[in-house]
Amino acid sequence: MTADFSLRPAVAGDMDAILAIQALAHPNSQEDRAVFEERLALYPEGFLVATLEDELCGYVISHPWLRLGPPAINALIGALPGNADIYYIHDLSLLPVARGLGLSDILIGRLKDHAKGAGFAAMALTAVGGSAVFWCRHGFVEVEEARLAPLLSAYGPGSVYMEAVL
Repeated sequence: MTADFSLRPAVAGDMDAILAIQALAHPNSQEDRAVFEERLALYPEGFLVATLEDELCGYVISHPWLRLGPPAINALIGALPGNADIYYIHDLSLLPVARGLGLSDILIGRLKDHAKGAGFAAMALTAVGGSAVFWCRHGFVEVEEARLAPLLSAYGPGSVYMEAVL
């Protein structure tokens, strides 16, 4: 199926639409506006939005981070670590109308290219809500480390830390 969608950097004026998408995608665990605004301010090149027929239909937030240390959910991070050793996908959410069109493949491909270009050898994420199967299709594998358990519990039941080699 072909669709008229495009990607562009997020801007502050997108925040209401981004938060509405988040509410639909993550009805039981939403992050505050301040978290989204901070990620945009800290690493704008990692915050993209997707539009479908000129309407915002998805977003992805990503940034340099530390391996085996997913950021706390719904928490400000203050600054990006100077010794970042992995590229972290914080959130990728699409409206139902934008699913099944190949948009997630394009977004993830764009992030992988960006991460490689920035000198990272791997990417990481925390799969929530049973999404690990989706991320496996994109080359991510579960990393099991005992020290991750307390961090992952805040993300909700069944949350999984995953990495992909670039």
